[in-house]
Amino acid sequence: MGDSVFTYIGFITGHGSMLIVVHLLLVTAIILFLAKMATKSLKAVPGGVQNVLEAYLGGAIAMGKDVVGEELARKYIPLVATIGLFVLISNLIGIIPGFESPTSNINVTLVLALVVFFYYNYEGVKKQGALNYVKSFVHLGDMNPVAKFAMSSLMYPIEFVSHLSRIISLSFRLFGNIKGDDLFLWVLLMLTPWFIPITPLVLLTFMAFLQTFVFMILTYVYLAGAVVVESHDEASHA
Repeated sequence: MGDSVFTYIGFITGHGSMLIVVHLLLVTAIILFLAKMATKSLKAVPGGVQNVLEAYLGGAIAMGKDVVGEELARKYIPLVATIGLFVLISNLIGIIPGFESPTSNINVTLVLALVVFFYYNYEGVKKQGALNYVKSFVHLGDMNPVAKFAMSSLMYPIEFVSHLSRIISLSFRLFGNIKGDDLFLWVLLMLTPWFIPITPLVLLTFMAFLQTFVFMILTYVYLAGAVVVESHDEASHA
């Protein structure tokens, strides 16, 4: 394993791709366990894990309500809440000494970003049709045909690049922050005993929640841009 930082799983698998795969399986197992605990005996007055997950889903819907409206927030809650829970558990695992965050690996965050990218574009095409969806990228208003053609030739390539850059933005933002947090924690634990850096651990926990919130809210924002654009057009002509 050379100079790689010690992890419990890495002691068995080594510090290659298998390390990330096993951590991904661990995160998946934790999520399934939480879901099982929350749904095994549903109650009208929730308690324990059911209460926590219901509060989480309610918060996710409230977050999306301000962006896409309550109806669409509920429609997209399976995607947003699942990604959010996966990102949160992945982030938090890396704070535990001896474990590594799957989200500190660019391949994992890139897959998450691609899922969001393809899904919101699919929803935009499904909602408006392919041609209208592409047209919605640029709003030129009432311009003469020559000026409109000139502006379209300039703006559409920029918008296409802007949409593609969201993949990089989503994936590298999450990867960079969590990787940086992991490196900070590793250095801290090499310099001090494990029981000393309590304040930094609290800060890292806050950052884990913050990065989850950012990823979820951006998913809602991209969905809003794809499926709520018609209402913006109607408002502008009212």
